[in-house]
Amino acid sequence: MTAALLTLADSRLPAGGHTHSGGVEQAIAAGLVHAPSSLAAFLLRRLTTAGVVAAGLAAAACEGGDLAALDAEADARTPSPALRAASRQQGRGLVRVGRRAWPSPLWDALPPAPHHPVALGVAAAAGGLTPRDAAAAAAYLTVSGPATAAQRLLAMDPLTVAAVTARLAPEIDAVAEAASGRNGHFCHSDLPADTDLLLDLLAEVHTARKDRFFAS
Repeated sequence: MTAALLTLADSRLPAGGHTHSGGVEQAIAAGLVHAPSSLAAFLLRRLTTAGVVAAGLAAAACEGGDLAALDAEADARTPSPALRAASRQQGRGLVRVGRRAWPSPLWDALPPAPHHPVALGVAAAAGGLTPRDAAAAAAYLTVSGPATAAQRLLAMDPLTVAAVTARLAPEIDAVAEAASGRNGHFCHSDLPADTDLLLDLLAEVHTARKDRFFAS
């Protein structure tokens, strides 16, 4: 554990993550999330699909994979246009703050408006972190953002939401460990391609709404 990892996973990092709900806003509107138990189920579902993919991409980017190719792989693993746009919005935000926080020539290898997990992997490398660290940050952010958004939207008890997130620690660690288990040998075929059609549909419905509080 290093201070750089704590900073990268901190919701106060001004990278724009606070404007995204990770699909939980639409899940609440659809009645899928309404209490701590349903929030926990939603977060676990997101972690084991989108979180697995994000962790794999972040680890590969951190260990020196071809960033343009990884960005294309991220595109292929994000069938929802709304989710692709949200990922690139957050990627741009992370690049802006990352360049100032951890100056490095590594940033110059990124394509314009990269997907968030790819930018996250570069930020981790620029901050002196390992692929395991990058995967852990990606997995954690997959659940922490939606948890915070749900707390705000449902006026949930902050202590309860914090406990829901904390209890996912073993699953977050498992995702990070699996994502970084290639021992530094990046291969496109190793990248996870887990998906969840429900999350894709929620994102597409959400982006068409006029009364949304969050960008995604």
